[in-house]
Amino acid sequence: MDESPWLVRGVKEWMWVISSEKYSLFHAGDTRSRAELEYLLGQSFSGVLSSDDFSVYNGYPVVAQQKCLAHLRRHFQQVTRLKQPHQKALGEAFLSLIDEAFTQHRQWRETREASTYASWAESFKVRLKQAISTWSAKAGHVAGLLLKSLRDKSHQWWYFLDHPQVPPDNNRAERSLRLAVTKRKVAGGSRSWPGFRRSATLLSVIQSCRAQGRSVLDFLRRSLSLAVRSRSHELSLIPVFE
Repeated sequence: MDESPWLVRGVKEWMWVISSEKYSLFHAGDTRSRAELEYLLGQSFSGVLSSDDFSVYNGYPVVAQQKCLAHLRRHFQQVTRLKQPHQKALGEAFLSLIDEAFTQHRQWRETREASTYASWAESFKVRLKQAISTWSAKAGHVAGLLLKSLRDKSHQWWYFLDHPQVPPDNNRAERSLRLAVTKRKVAGGSRSWPGFRRSATLLSVIQSCRAQGRSVLDFLRRSLSLAVRSRSHELSLIPVFE
């Protein structure tokens, strides 16, 4: 899940997106609050929610969460640029660990060797805990907040270590949202709220068709053809999971 600002007649609104393997659902939101999240997923969600570390996702009732390691990597890159003592070395130490995690998960996707991955994951957890303990005393304010998050929300940052079928990042939603961001930059947003909602609907169709390997133009042609015959119900983008 992800969200991005969207101007409607010069007022900042929010374009939300939920993405899975076979669909993307966009939502024209008036806020960036928990209310939008609950509107889309309900009061709770019986699945794994992948997102960035935005506060609205914290505490939301789900089976599990996986926070985006790509965002975490960017945060530690910023730490390496700080001028305080030890911050560059601290940032580089955690960048190395994050890069290792991405590499190992990519190898698991390619080989599906569960035992090899599980063995690495157990070793990685020990080294991660040691790194947090070693660097905590040397962390400045910014790095200290990151290390606190890694301690307090370790089950959300590192869920993929025990469940490699869950990606360690939020790239699926970010890639889907990229088309919306491009449209916003070109058009400058929407001139009306109905126009904003229509943009969300069209983006849902386009990105869901792409996720399902369907032609967007063919889907739209067929939609129009069926609509004039009052047979729109015969066409659907709701995915079928085997």
